[in-house]
Amino acid sequence: MRVIFLRFGIVLSTDGGALARMLPAFRMGVAGRLGDGQQYWSWITRADAIRAIMHVLEHDTLAGPINLVSPNPVTNQQFTKTLGAALHRPTLFAMPRLVVQTVFGQMGREMLLAGARVKPARLLESGFTFEQPDLGPALERMLAR
Repeated sequence: MRVIFLRFGIVLSTDGGALARMLPAFRMGVAGRLGDGQQYWSWITRADAIRAIMHVLEHDTLAGPINLVSPNPVTNQQFTKTLGAALHRPTLFAMPRLVVQTVFGQMGREMLLAGARVKPARLLESGFTFEQPDLGPALERMLAR
C-alpha cells in the first residue's frame, strides 16, 4: 500500500490561514519582521498546493514524505518586505523575539521564529511545475482579487 506524507509549508490564501491574519496589520502599516527576520519561511499558494496534491495522487511512483512548498523559500524579513510592497505599505515595525514568545508561546517559537528552508525536490523531480513559484508575483496576484 502506498503511503504519502504531505508536508505543507505556509499555505497562502487571502481567504484564511496565516496570510489572512497578517493582512490587517500590513494594511494599516504597522507590521514588520518577527524576531531578527532571518528565519526561513517555506510557503506555497493555495492554488499550487491543490495542484500539487492532485499531482501526487496521480503519480503512483510518489510515496513517503512530499514537501508541498514553493521552490523559492524566503526569510521572514523578505516575506515582510514583499508583502508590504504588494500592499504599498511600510514595514518599519518589528516584533522582538521575546514578545513573539510571550504572545504566542511555544507555537510562536516553533512556527514563527524557527525557520526551515524546505525545498520541494521530490515534487519537482516528478515533473510538477508551479504556477506561482515566486512570492512577489504570487502575492500581487492574490491581492489583486
